[in-house]
Amino acid sequence: MDYETLMPLLRKLAIEAGAKIMEIYNADDFEVKQKSDESPVTEADEAADALISAGLRAAYPDVMLVTEEQSESHTAKGDTFLIVDPLDGTKEFVHRRGDFTVNIALVENGSPTRGVVYAPAKNRMFFTMADGQSVEETGDFAPDQIGATTPIKVAQSDNSALMVVASKSHRDQATDDYIGKYSVKDMKSAGSSLKFCLVATGEADLYPRLGRTMEWDTAAGHAVLAGAGGSVVRFDDLTPLTYGKEGFANPFFIAHAPGVTLKAG
Repeated sequence: MDYETLMPLLRKLAIEAGAKIMEIYNADDFEVKQKSDESPVTEADEAADALISAGLRAAYPDVMLVTEEQSESHTAKGDTFLIVDPLDGTKEFVHRRGDFTVNIALVENGSPTRGVVYAPAKNRMFFTMADGQSVEETGDFAPDQIGATTPIKVAQSDNSALMVVASKSHRDQATDDYIGKYSVKDMKSAGSSLKFCLVATGEADLYPRLGRTMEWDTAAGHAVLAGAGGSVVRFDDLTPLTYGKEGFANPFFIAHAPGVTLKAG
């Protein structure tokens, strides 16, 4: 895979999908349907998915593509693939809370190596450069021209005063109990993949997720965090979280800066 070609394309598709999503977000109303698992899906999910899928298939017809909105892709088998969540945080979108993202990632040999996370309503964009270093871009996000970028790096964590980020819509007692094992200075809440990005920028040290997620929810954020020096491990045995699993479902996991002394669950 030629990363010099791949990354400008992933970034461009995320920006173009974000523009479509924001058109619908800013409209007076939009239709919300229920998927078979009762999760909401909107015309924004579908429009963004169509745009991103067409762009990736045209550029990489021979690379396996897994996307949340195309259930036939969920039975694919492989450890190297492109994986997409065209609108991560549909609930945030429906409630007009703004914390939703476009996620596109490349997984190679079971590990997310390159990715982009774009939060169009928040004007925040994080991605891995061709060389693997993660950056945050600022500016007007022109699709064909990368703007000003700042390399991002995880925090030098202080285990006596950790910053923890947790989900806005998925907090539960088990998560709170686990967080209680650490010396926490402060908590932040964020939606969707922005939690990975807050650890990647050093705004937080630790993000435990004791709940259901799918690989398309996490791959892009995982790639951004890895490119900033962070890690994502399974909650049960603290081994690296891998991709290409049966059905693309994740176990519970912990995303963290390397200086954090992880506690057993």
